[in-house]
Amino acid sequence: MMNMEKHAVTIEEVREAQENLKTGITNHENKQFNEAIDNFKKTASIHPREVDHLKQLQQKLQSGGYKLQQESIAYMGCAAVHLNYLVQQLDEDQKGQVPIDESLSEIFKNWEE
Repeated sequence: MMNMEKHAVTIEEVREAQENLKTGITNHENKQFNEAIDNFKKTASIHPREVDHLKQLQQKLQSGGYKLQQESIAYMGCAAVHLNYLVQQLDEDQKGQVPIDESLSEIFKNWEE
């Protein structure tokens, strides 16, 4: 079996990703779209699955001529999916040590159904 991960996802990485995502969502709600995008990018950059994922997303968005608000929504989705991925990499004991924000937990539950 190939070792695909450099190291296992840590509790600290999940906590940091969650905080970045929550800050980004707050920025987005306050129409601070550039700040929101920066926070969403930070979230997706923590223990990335694919090295060029953010670069590819950025190129797609730039070529599509989207409004800043739409770009923020796209990055928000990317960051939320990534945080969910990070959480799923933890074992049950570790998950218990990282309280996931209730509003985010509801979103993730809906994805799993």
